[in-house]
Amino acid sequence: MMNDLDQLEAQSIYIFREAFNRLDKIAMLWSIGKDSNVMLWLARKAFFGHVPFPVLHVDTSYKIPEMIEFRDRVAKDWKLPLIIGQNKAALEAGMHPDQGRVTCCSALKTEGLKALLAEHGFTGVIAGIRRDEEGTRAKERVFSPRNDTNEWDVRDQPPEFWDQFKTDFAPGTHLRIHPLLAWTELDVWRYIAREGIPVVDLYFSKNGRRYRSLGCAPCTGSIASTASTVDEIVEELETTKTSERAGRAQDKESEDAFERLRAAGYM
Repeated sequence: MMNDLDQLEAQSIYIFREAFNRLDKIAMLWSIGKDSNVMLWLARKAFFGHVPFPVLHVDTSYKIPEMIEFRDRVAKDWKLPLIIGQNKAALEAGMHPDQGRVTCCSALKTEGLKALLAEHGFTGVIAGIRRDEEGTRAKERVFSPRNDTNEWDVRDQPPEFWDQFKTDFAPGTHLRIHPLLAWTELDVWRYIAREGIPVVDLYFSKNGRRYRSLGCAPCTGSIASTASTVDEIVEELETTKTSERAGRAQDKESEDAFERLRAAGYM
């Protein structure tokens, strides 16, 4: 009999295969965090050990060094078709989180991603967001349409009942596909434990602190924690009342900051 993780895994693999079958040219985002590492693992399961579409990493130049080391090592070990994009014009103009977290994320992440998608002509991109992570993401669909400039209209989303997904859209529509949308943070860590999926060491406690969510170094804080193994993280999450993104500075800049970022095309 299938347990909860088996059912989530099966649904995600179905979504991967449906996207690959229905869309002309797709890619997958890789943030190097726990969710996108699980997504990579599921993609390799869905396609018999390899990833048959490009894996995109938008490099802001402000990532924590351990994340970049992990990215390069795993990409080599798993033979990933990695494409790295960067908004060099914004960086050369001095873009930095000190100019405002939302401003910086818009320039280095949103505009960097949109330029990368336009450069390669991708009609869809797979992203590792989850509904439980943040309120705006709870409004998403598994197959979520964007317009030709990658903007998201939260009021115009197709219904998705009983795993029936709309994949036929008007020409010029860009799709974001979310295979992990129904997963929770606890599901992700339990699956990492079950499958032995590698993650960045920053997630594990050192000197009483660890990262629960990973992003750019100036905008990501650690939390107090003694969890130094995957099993200990699972145990901690079963009782914690602290939100997953409590350490992410851009979420605190204004009440609607994250929704404005996502509406403009953010990950």
